[in-house]
Amino acid sequence: MMLRVLRLSILIALPVLLIEAQPGRINGPVTGYVFDNSARALRPILGLPGASLVGDPLALGFDVATAFVAPRQDAAIVMAADRSLHVFRIDAGAVAERNLDSLPAGAERVVFSPSGTSAAIYAGGSLTVLKGLPDAPVISGGMDLRSGTVLDSLAISDDGKAVLISANGAVRLFGSFTDLGKLLDSSGGVLMAFASGGHDAAIADPSGAGIVLFHDLTGAGDSRVLATPDDAVSAFSDLAFTADGKRLLVASSRSQSILAFDLTAGGRSAIDCQCTPQSLARMGTFFRLNNLGNEPLWLLDARASEPRVWFVPALAQ
Repeated sequence: MMLRVLRLSILIALPVLLIEAQPGRINGPVTGYVFDNSARALRPILGLPGASLVGDPLALGFDVATAFVAPRQDAAIVMAADRSLHVFRIDAGAVAERNLDSLPAGAERVVFSPSGTSAAIYAGGSLTVLKGLPDAPVISGGMDLRSGTVLDSLAISDDGKAVLISANGAVRLFGSFTDLGKLLDSSGGVLMAFASGGHDAAIADPSGAGIVLFHDLTGAGDSRVLATPDDAVSAFSDLAFTADGKRLLVASSRSQSILAFDLTAGGRSAIDCQCTPQSLARMGTFFRLNNLGNEPLWLLDARASEPRVWFVPALAQ
């Protein structure tokens, strides 16, 4: 019933969307941007919650291999078909490239900080950190990880000074490109996330520590276990803090829900998404729960006291 109502609201609202045909320009509300793997293109999500659709690809000027969009939807790091990396500023559908020297080629992993002001790029065993996004990005430094490193997971703070790396059975903390030591052992499958604006972080280890909250990682620091491994925790697919840092969200593919941990009052609740959440990729004020494909694109609005999930219809085949 809920899906039929949402579909009807989309059909009613579509005529009010004003979309300019000129490439690279969009008039009307834009929820965010998503990479279309089948078309190798970056597409906008046009419209408002409950009345959205996937728009035409943005014109970037070259063949795209993959793209990573910043949480505030104001920047993107794009890998071209020739494996070169490009950084774009995005503003109301208009894209402008920010030229940077010495960007690594063939990025294997790109991770933005929670607010998107910094990003970590992993390529060929080396880590490169960008700061100053979206308007004035610069390479602030980098480091070579030891030979034979098998990267499992990666997270970076908004100021670009704290980096978490899960590799070779351990989670390690780096501060200002210095190895500050091991936080915990792991057998793999670890997920990690920083909270906005500081060095608080969460680590989810499904086969070991469970979900652990760390406070002020590069300072005095302390930690507490939010959840020990159980059926829901062991099946997670992603985790992220809400923008205000008061809740930690954990996507559970097995239970088709998102667990919400209240970091102030304690306790946890489940948000039913009627889907199989693969990610918690921040899309402006929302979280994207899956990748664009043949199925609807599911989005979570976690701001209200009663969070809700809504969908964007799949692209017509």
